[in-house]
Amino acid sequence: MTLGRLRARAIGALVFLAACAPKVHYQAPVVEVPAEFKENPNWKAIQPQDAALRGTWWEIFGSAELNALEEQIDVSNQTLKVAAARFAEARAAVRGARSAYFPQVTASSSLTGTNPTNTARGAGTGYTDFLVGVDASYEIDAWGRIRETVNASRAAAQATAADLEFVRLSLHAELATDYFTLRGLDREQRLLEQAVAGYQRALELTQNRFRGGLVSQADVDQAETQLESTRAQVIDVQVDRASFEHAIAVLVGQAPSGFSLAAAPLDSTPPEIPYGVPSNILERRPDIAGAERRVAQAAAEVGVATAAFYPLLRLTAAAGFETTSFGNWLSVASNFWSIAPSAIVTIFDGGRRRAVSDQAKAAFTESEAAYRASVLSAFREVEDQLSALRLLAQEAEVQARASAAAERSLTQANNRYQGGVVTYLEVITAQTAALANERAEVSILTRRMSSSVLLLKALGGGWNVAALPVITSGTK
Repeated sequence: MTLGRLRARAIGALVFLAACAPKVHYQAPVVEVPAEFKENPNWKAIQPQDAALRGTWWEIFGSAELNALEEQIDVSNQTLKVAAARFAEARAAVRGARSAYFPQVTASSSLTGTNPTNTARGAGTGYTDFLVGVDASYEIDAWGRIRETVNASRAAAQATAADLEFVRLSLHAELATDYFTLRGLDREQRLLEQAVAGYQRALELTQNRFRGGLVSQADVDQAETQLESTRAQVIDVQVDRASFEHAIAVLVGQAPSGFSLAAAPLDSTPPEIPYGVPSNILERRPDIAGAERRVAQAAAEVGVATAAFYPLLRLTAAAGFETTSFGNWLSVASNFWSIAPSAIVTIFDGGRRRAVSDQAKAAFTESEAAYRASVLSAFREVEDQLSALRLLAQEAEVQARASAAAERSLTQANNRYQGGVVTYLEVITAQTAALANERAEVSILTRRMSSSVLLLKALGGGWNVAALPVITSGTK
């Protein structure tokens, strides 16, 4: 049998081995999904026209100012740019892994001159060697090591893409929550400023009554205490407002020193949000999609670790020209070539491959548990906000009745005081109760708006797993 036929058969045998390579058949982990949410068994099916679950989900609140701020996040937010850069890195890593499907080719040239002074050829019998050649090396992916490496990097890139979308969703939700909190503080500040104006009039009235001998100095002091403590509360609200304004500035990519929002008391009401059934959450949450892709990555890495137990099969080839005479350097007579298949088997490694394999399998088990935990966490977040919205709506109704009763009590206390029936202490008590109940109403409304934002975030904000980028694996 000639050398050429022997090499051809060796190459054919290696190709045949590649067809027999062990493959990892990945399936997404199975999770138990409830048929309906506990907080609303009579769920509303999502309709195509429901704008609440589209990409610009914040538009459901009907605030032009909020919409304008949200648009700036995708353009200027630095945290989002960090996540986008990480995704770009992951995509580049996929291209790097795919390069192993192709042979590595290098070219080289050399000019070597020798002038031996004491050799069998005699002194002064030097010569020059001219060499130019091309070397190629190719790993035959018989056991799927390269394939699974590419699959792992592809799944990692898709997980990073899901991370990017979850960061985007979180930033938009954080901005909306901060915005409604700030507007709630604006409304609270307006209440306090109205109270300050009323307490100022009450103090003037008490001072007049004191000068007329109708009340004591103690009543004047109590009225002044009430006024000044309320003014202090106004300042305290302003401190909180400034903090949220600065947070919004950073979210939209601006320096707090050059950003401001004019006061505009919160007057919105929570919108109706369709949320469907729990199974929809698996497709809408980018963090769940990211967790599932990391399970796929871990499965592929198990395949990489398994392939390490099999021989490493390579084909190497070289061709070029070599001569000792420059004039004959590139002639046909000076050419050379070689091709050589090889198999490298690790006989003993002290248990390193077994340890790597066990580590990969443990990482796969870990990623499966993390995926299921993320699903449960998503269900919990939806249930939390559904229950919060339901209970806060009930609390708002009760609080409205309490505020109305406090206003009636304050009116009666003022009338009784002006009639000389009671001291100013009763008026202060009624004033404090009325203001506290009004502020509680604002707080409940702010919490309801925030819960609406968090529910939209828990539902995925209109994202869908189909939006994950399709990254070509390059599998042959």
